[in-house]
Amino acid sequence: MAFNAPAKMVALVGNAGVYKSKLSVFQYLMRGFMAGAYIAIGGALCTVCVTGTAATLGAGMSKLIGGAVFPVGLIAIVLTGMELFTGDCMIVPMAAMMKRATWGDVARNWFWVYIGNVVGSFAYAYIMCAGPFVTGQADGTMAVNAFGMSAIGIATGKILTYKVVGAAGLWSCFLKAIGCNFLVNIAILLAITADDVIGKFFGIWFPIMAFVSTGFEHCVANMYFLPAGKFLVDWYPAVVEKVGGLLQSNGGLSWGDVWLWNIFPVTVGNIVGGFLFIGVVYFLMFRKEVPKE
Repeated sequence: MAFNAPAKMVALVGNAGVYKSKLSVFQYLMRGFMAGAYIAIGGALCTVCVTGTAATLGAGMSKLIGGAVFPVGLIAIVLTGMELFTGDCMIVPMAAMMKRATWGDVARNWFWVYIGNVVGSFAYAYIMCAGPFVTGQADGTMAVNAFGMSAIGIATGKILTYKVVGAAGLWSCFLKAIGCNFLVNIAILLAITADDVIGKFFGIWFPIMAFVSTGFEHCVANMYFLPAGKFLVDWYPAVVEKVGGLLQSNGGLSWGDVWLWNIFPVTVGNIVGGFLFIGVVYFLMFRKEVPKE
């Protein structure tokens, strides 16, 4: 297996950042849409595979199973050249710190890729909620099945457990987001370090499995997980009483809850984890060793 030394790895990140900084808005939106959908594929697979496992195998094994299947999304993104906001939090700023792109390029990349990720994730959430998460009944109606109930439980846990404790919840959410993108960008660095598909596959898989199994928060994944729960609660309001607990006491889920108590703070934490704790740190460590262009 071919291997790139750390200094060359950082140089390759810079090259990737330069390439990404020059893409058109159309490319950002299309590649961002596909990346959002790919992450949602991993999220949907995770939801299906963990359904019912905690009760039989225990909470830890349930987390491990979810973490084991989720990485399919980032593997597809890296190998097919799509645009993921959380990865671009590290890659494009690296080019800017090397003075090969501008900070305006960074802002432009982040803005349009984020929009593409939102649309792709939301679209896949709609597909899952109108498809595999519901089942036809004898009376001619559709009802939320076990997988859909699991999706509602995931969304509720990712929103209302933070909302119920206020500022402490936001802080917890923010810290989980830092840890998440720290691991996501380690995965991206490992993928860049490897020159072959097998090396890239395993370089991505282990850190992503770690972030999901640990319970960290990823803004693009949550652009799928949270709308999926929200759609089902809106379309089938009887599930609110059936689920009970925080969902019932909150009167369901609002879009304000989705953004304020998760996606916004998670986005900020992901930026800190990817840009500051990986991008800046690796630039400072290896800037003197990076070959001059």
